[in-house]
This record gives sequence, C-alpha cells and structure tokens, in this order.
Amino acid sequence: MDKYFPCRSTNLIAACLILILITVYIFDSVFMDTDMFCEWSSSYTNDGMKRWFINENILTKKQLVGSINCRALLTGQKREITRANSLQNEYLIALSPFYYISRTRDCKKFLRDRGYITSTLSSEEEDFPIAYSVLIFKAINQFERLLRSIYRPQNFYCVHADTKMSDVRRKALETIVNCFDNVFMSSISYDVRWGKITVLQADLVCMKDLLRHTKWKYFINLTGQDFPLKTNLEIVKILKAYYGANDVSISNHQATFAHRWTNIKSSPPVVFPYKGSLHITVNRPFVEYAITNKTAIQLLKWLVGTIIPDESFFSTLNFNSNLGIPGSFQGNLSNAMALYKSMTRYKIWKLDKSCNGQYVRGICIPAVEDLFKIHSRPELFINKVYWDYEHYVLDCLEESIWNRTIDNIHGMIDLNISDYSNLYFVKHALKDNNI
Repeated sequence: MDKYFPCRSTNLIAACLILILITVYIFDSVFMDTDMFCEWSSSYTNDGMKRWFINENILTKKQLVGSINCRALLTGQKREITRANSLQNEYLIALSPFYYISRTRDCKKFLRDRGYITSTLSSEEEDFPIAYSVLIFKAINQFERLLRSIYRPQNFYCVHADTKMSDVRRKALETIVNCFDNVFMSSISYDVRWGKITVLQADLVCMKDLLRHTKWKYFINLTGQDFPLKTNLEIVKILKAYYGANDVSISNHQATFAHRWTNIKSSPPVVFPYKGSLHITVNRPFVEYAITNKTAIQLLKWLVGTIIPDESFFSTLNFNSNLGIPGSFQGNLSNAMALYKSMTRYKIWKLDKSCNGQYVRGICIPAVEDLFKIHSRPELFINKVYWDYEHYVLDCLEESIWNRTIDNIHGMIDLNISDYSNLYFVKHALKDNNI
C-alpha cells in the first residue's frame, strides 16, 4: 500500500508538509501579498464603502514599509541608504496579473484590502475634479499602485493599454478598471512607439473619451512609470493657483529642433511649430480645442510626417497666442524659453549629472540616494520610477504620499502656494474666469 501512498511514512509526511508550507509561503508572497504595507480592517460601516475610509482605524494609521526606515531615506541619512543598498531586492514583492484577476472578482473587498480611498476627503477636492490619462504597456502591479495613490471618486481616469501588452496583462488591467465607475479603458488602443505619432494618439484618444464626462477642470497625462510627488489635495491647491493657466513646456534654443519638420514641404496651418514636451497639465478648454478645433486637427495631420511629433503638438497650440486658447501663453516667447519652469514632471536629465541610478533615453531612473532631492521637489509627478529597480524609491514615495494625505486630513499641509501662482507661465496666461 505504501508504494501508492508514499507520504504515509513519517519522514515523507514531514517532507510533504514542509513542501506545502513553502509553496503556500511563496504563493502568499508573490500572488497574495498586499505589498509591504499594513493590513486593513475587514469591516464596513453601515453607510457603505464611501464612509468606510473615514474610519479612524484607516486614516489615522501610518502606513509603513516594514523592511526599511523610509523617513531616514527621505531625509538622506547615509546609514539607512547603505542598509537599503545592502538589502537590494531581498524584499522586492510583485503582485502578478493572476493576483488581480482573482482578487477583483470581489471589487469591494479588493478596494478595501488594497487601501483605496473612496471618499472625496474634502469639499475643496470634491469641487475640483481632475482628469487623468495613463498609458500602460507593462508592469500592471506598478500601474495599480499609481492608481491607488492618485485615486479619488470625484476624478476621472482613462487607461490606455498598448496593443503589445500580453493577453493576461490586459485581462488583469481590465479587471482592475472594472472595479471603478470613474476609471475606464480608452476606446481605441495603439501600438505606441517612441518618436512616432502613436505616442500622441494614445493621449488624444483618452482626452476625447474624458470629454464625455462634464465635471472635471484640469487634465494631466501620465504613464505607468510616473508617480505623484503631491497629494490630491496639494495638486488641487496648486491647480487652483494656476487660475486657468496651462502648464505646457517650451524648449530653449528652438532653432536646434527645426530639422524635425524641415522635411515637410507644406507649412502648418496658421501656426508656427514649437518643440516642447508631451507631458502637460492643461485646463478643459485646452483639451476641447485640441480635440475638436479645425486648426488643431489640421496641425495633427501635418505633424504625422515630422520627427518626434508628440513633443510639438501641445506646445505649438499653447505658444501660438493668436489661437486664443484659454490658459495659453501670451507673454514674450524669448523670455518663455529662458524662464519657463514646468511643474508637471520632475525629470533628472543626463546633462544634469546628478543621477545615482541609471539612465534610460537620457532620463534618470532614480536610486535610493536620489530620494532626498526627489522628496522635496515642487513638481506634481516624477518620471521615471521602476518598481523592479531600486524598489525602495517607489515604496518610500508611496509611503510619503499616504502619510501626507493623512496629514492633510488633519489640516497639516506644507505648501507655499505663491511659489506656483508666481510662475512665469501663470502670470502670462490668457485668463478665463470660467475655469
């Protein structure tokens, strides 16, 4: 009989039990873990999920990364930086696509277990909804952590999945999105290629889809490798300080970029092309103009044949003052090129020579040594952060945003609004009192 039931012997039974325990541990760590943050209470209030997140057990509990002292890293303490480097990926945890497909079968439990804030938290935030596009092509677990950090029920989120994404990742992404009324997949998906028009088209389709929702005031475009440096309340206060101005950057030394469109025989319609950045923070009328106006549509068609068109579309619209787009730049262009300081993204460029991590296309992927300067930056988001490279960067930024959100609830906010209202692009924007 033993040859049919080999685990009946004492030694083999013990070995089987050990194997089972190891398997359960690995499965729980890789597939079932709620990353490195504290567990949540499993009870709901009588008023439902929205008020559940007002529960004192949730929003007064500091969320901590267990394996490292994030506060020490954020303040640049060398001993903790050395310790983080010695740990490397020892505490790296990845939630697989299968985890999300399984756990989102019960959306209420998923939102609760993952710690989503499903309350507006304040009337100021409720009265100032924000629209986001998020372009994803990999790392579903990092996207979900980004979404969790920026999610509020009054905001709107359009998610674009690259057509190169695997079926299982797309399925996981869709199951996450389907747990929310205000998060949705873009109506069209593109094969996004760097330097090609598809980079721009992915954002534009989300902008068009977001216009179906009438309440939001500002639009911010993100990728799955971005992460917030400000809480939702802080972002709202900053955007209100813009008084309708658009944060669309323009590059200095424009003549060095003229080759990007000199191969096109025709000229763009009633505008002069400018090189800037794809990453923008713009008001709703700007989005409406970019999607529906005839000049914008003609400009988009013209840009198809140019080099890196995504870096020219938004800046061309914003810096041709004759178009009269609300919030667009109306000042001296030479001064704008020299003095413009965008607040949308913080990027550490290779020319800065201040990166302790690695570079991808000339942009720094930060290391823990960079956390000190990142943490105190005035920008809204950082680009780029990788979950599987120097993972304590993402872990500690996530902890910081959570803790500052709790501070905001208790009336503590460390933000000098005049730093934003006095920005060059704000002081020289075409004002619209309706924004």
